Amino acid sequence: MSHRARLRDRAEQTAAALPPLLVMAERVAATVAQGVHGRRRVGQGETFWQFRQYQPGDAAARIDWRESAKSQRLYVREAEWEAAQSVWLWRDASASMDYSSADWLPGADWPTKRDRAELLLLALASLLVRGGERLALLGGGIAPISGRLALTRLAEQLAGDAGGPAATAGLPAFEPLPRSGQLVLIGDFLAPLDAVNTAIARFAAAGLKGYVLHIADPAEEELPFSGRVRFEAVEEPGAIVIGRVESVREDYAERFRRHRGGLAALTRAVGWGFGVHRTDRPPHLALLALHAALSADRRR
Repeated sequence: MSHRARLRDRAEQTAAALPPLLVMAERVAATVAQGVHGRRRVGQGETFWQFRQYQPGDAAARIDWRESAKSQRLYVREAEWEAAQSVWLWRDASASMDYSSADWLPGADWPTKRDRAELLLLALASLLVRGGERLALLGGGIAPISGRLALTRLAEQLAGDAGGPAATAGLPAFEPLPRSGQLVLIGDFLAPLDAVNTAIARFAAAGLKGYVLHIADPAEEELPFSGRVRFEAVEEPGAIVIGRVESVREDYAERFRRHRGGLAALTRAVGWGFGVHRTDRPPHLALLALHAALSADRRR
């Protein structure tokens, strides 16, 4: 076998071992990366924040041997600057995110909200890693890291629903993070506005900056169904039958717009960014806007 053939075989084997979602995310990120610049910064800061366990990919020079000597494990010394400049990512994994109206509309072809949210999260992570960022999954229990290891670990955590019950609660559970760190929250945020506000305000009060991306299925905006339709709840028991959906379409659309407007207002009140993405739209458009918003926030 020639050298080129062996190289091709190794590349195919490596690609086969990667989660399909990560492969798709890398393709989306590559499309956007052509039009954006990295955000790599130099310097490690001087103010001590915490010790964390050594992870593959960490430089050996960063190991704190005095702390490591106290146990059988290796520990790395993290500075406050590093932690504050890290990005924590979160996606809603509640039952409502598994919805796609493409299952009911003839000719429709778009993913569930959850599939799109996870694709965008990983694609954003790919862009952040290219810029030298450190990142972690909120609720994942692992400190932020950089490099390719961060991407593969994120993909594994998403596949395993990392974060326990909090990951499927529909809203991010609060956890203490370094002040001035950055959060990206992706979900449908269909919970009552008071509940959403409480969750976001707590992070903001702790000094965290953030960005909320509201994911919506096109049917959730337009209610395109007609005639007699039975709607079943996905996160609690119950169903409702509407004899003529057309008769409530306008009122429903107005209520949905008010809810989205409320989301925009509460994020704006704490100085966070807010964006909207429909699952029938190209993912790279949302990714480009999201990355641009994060970069602008860093420059400020």
